[in-house]
Amino acid sequence: MLAVLLGGCAAGPAAPAHPAASRAAAGGAGSAADQVIAAERAFAKTMADRDFHAFAALLSSEAIFFNGSMVLHGAAEIGAAWQPYFKGAKAPFAWQPDHVEVLPSGTLALSTGPVIVAGQVVGRYNSIWRLEAGGSWRIVFDKGEAVCGTSTPGQPDFSQLSP
Repeated sequence: MLAVLLGGCAAGPAAPAHPAASRAAAGGAGSAADQVIAAERAFAKTMADRDFHAFAALLSSEAIFFNGSMVLHGAAEIGAAWQPYFKGAKAPFAWQPDHVEVLPSGTLALSTGPVIVAGQVVGRYNSIWRLEAGGSWRIVFDKGEAVCGTSTPGQPDFSQLSP
C-alpha cells in the first residue's frame, strides 16, 4: 500500500469523513455494511498487531492489489509482496474505513478511508470486498493513492472537462 501511495496523487486531501457507523446503522445491526466495516477494521488490525497470517486470511484467492506501477495477482503474490510490511515491531502505516457502500445484493462492497504514516494522512485506500463461501468477507481489489496538493477536499468537478 505504501508503494502505491508513492506512485500517484489523489486530487487533494482525504475526503471529509462519512461516518461509516451511520451508513451501517441505516442497514441495522449485523447489516452487510456492518460486516464490511468489521472486516476492514480487522484487516487494518492485522498490520497494527503485526499478524501476517490474519492479513493473508482476509485475502480472496483471486485478489488483485495495485502496488505502485505493479499489479499483484492472487493471494500468494500479494502475500509475498506485503510480508515485509509485517517485519519489525512497529507498523509502517495504518488505515481505517470512513465510508462503506454495499451493493443491494449484499455481496460486494467498497471500503475507503485514510492511510496514516506517523500520525499524518498520506493517502487514501479503496478496497473492494466480496462475500465469499461460508459467509466471510474477503478483499478482492485494493488500490491506494497518495494525498498531495492543497485543494479543497471533495469530488472533482468533471463538468468543467471537455468531452
